[in-house]
Amino acid sequence: MQTRTDQITAHDGSFDVRVWLPDSGSGPGILLVQEIYGVGPYIEKVAADLASRGYVVAAPDLFWRLRPHWVGEHTPEGTQAALELAQGFDLAQGVADCALTVSHLGSLPEVRGGVGAVGFCLGGSVGYMLATQLDLAAVLSFYGSAVPDAIGLMERIQAPLLLVFGGSDPYIPRESVAAVEKAAEGRANVVMHVEEEAGHAFHNSESPMFHQPEPAARAWEVATTFLDRHLPSR
Repeated sequence: MQTRTDQITAHDGSFDVRVWLPDSGSGPGILLVQEIYGVGPYIEKVAADLASRGYVVAAPDLFWRLRPHWVGEHTPEGTQAALELAQGFDLAQGVADCALTVSHLGSLPEVRGGVGAVGFCLGGSVGYMLATQLDLAAVLSFYGSAVPDAIGLMERIQAPLLLVFGGSDPYIPRESVAAVEKAAEGRANVVMHVEEEAGHAFHNSESPMFHQPEPAARAWEVATTFLDRHLPSR
């Protein structure tokens, strides 16, 4: 597996995008959208997993306007610092940066077979919003806190969409998840997956505060099966 850092120019500057290439050298593209901890060990681990499955993965540095290359620690103090930094994040600009990254991915000679998106927490919200603007091959949104307040936009999403939530998430109340489930009813392109006993960020294997191995494994199996169906790498 090879990795490199590409650079993308936006209207107000430029930002880095970490790229992972599969051993085959080419494959479908996946935009991987970070949590509030930045493009750190957890995102790197997810990227390596996806690349091992045959995908070309690109993770943009969404906090480049605030603190370029910032990586938060998975501790109570690090989480508080990440939350404070994220308060200055402009969601619309982040979505625009991700749109530029999708365009960059699509132009790479290593990418064949379409481009999808996978996002966690903050990235789950960004990925969902991006899907209202771009026609992607597949979109996987894990516990995006902005999703319940934006269910009215779901009708704009044409891509296959997987929405993953924890049913015991203190940051996203179960009744809010239920509202998303209701909005998804009857939409052939939308799949809901709720791990009822799981809290927030339960897939984050780098965070002792949040990680729940069994729900994480089940949800990731659902996610990779979804990708295999809608954005096959082989």
